[in-house]
Amino acid sequence: MSAQLAAYATSTGEAFQFWVLGTVAVIGALCTVFMKKAVHSALCLAGTMIVLAVFYLANGAYFLGIVQIVVYTGAIMMLFLFVVMLVGVTAADSLKETIKGQRWLALLCGLGFGVLLIAGIGNASLTEFNGLTEANANGNVEGLAALIFTKYVFAFEITGALLITAAVGAMVLTHRERTERPKTQRELAEQRVREGKHVPPLPAPGVYARHNAVDVQGLLPDGTPSELTVSSTLRERGQIRDVSAEALSDLKALEQRAEERLERAAVEPPRLGPNPRRTEEASK
Repeated sequence: MSAQLAAYATSTGEAFQFWVLGTVAVIGALCTVFMKKAVHSALCLAGTMIVLAVFYLANGAYFLGIVQIVVYTGAIMMLFLFVVMLVGVTAADSLKETIKGQRWLALLCGLGFGVLLIAGIGNASLTEFNGLTEANANGNVEGLAALIFTKYVFAFEITGALLITAAVGAMVLTHRERTERPKTQRELAEQRVREGKHVPPLPAPGVYARHNAVDVQGLLPDGTPSELTVSSTLRERGQIRDVSAEALSDLKALEQRAEERLERAAVEPPRLGPNPRRTEEASK
């Protein structure tokens, strides 16, 4: 078989790999769109990117495959995933449309991308290509650099300008200009006094509950739990351990033992030790 025919031929292993991983990539892409939680969508998108990296490596584009894993999947997607997990984006936030008409704009962009994809596939099917042997004759990195900085230099520059514009736009949209002077510590303390809030520092968690964990409420001197000893975030999440009954039972048992000791000390006569002088007189 000649090199030209080998470029168009597909082996059984390549076909099996394409259909299996292609199915996984399509399922991951659909899950990215239809998942209700943003964290699950990000994980599905990361899996789809890993499958794309495997496709790059299978086609001889080793540089693109490594960049896909290290840069996009390992850095950008994991950073996005951590930000989503820390910020806590819920399904209600994702369904809220803040910009009018963005769904129709997204639909038009999707249709345009579909047209470009169909045109690219049709162009690759109708025209002849050289194959991986000629493309990677001097190395994959050198061949990729030659294409980027010669044939596709304008597309590469336009893509870079688009990414920079998107980064600047994200910074402008997320930046909030302060419209008033920030209050000092003295002003905040005076405001708390006027409003009748808790002026001194909040008590530490579990001071009277014989426990030093942050999710355990402290007990006041009368035995009732204090809500000021735990964070409001833990209270909203339902992550506070209720040990008030156990702590109250321990306090009652301690008070009962103390009362028994006091009663016993009041009933029993005081015990006096032997007098050394009387002991000497009795011995004489």
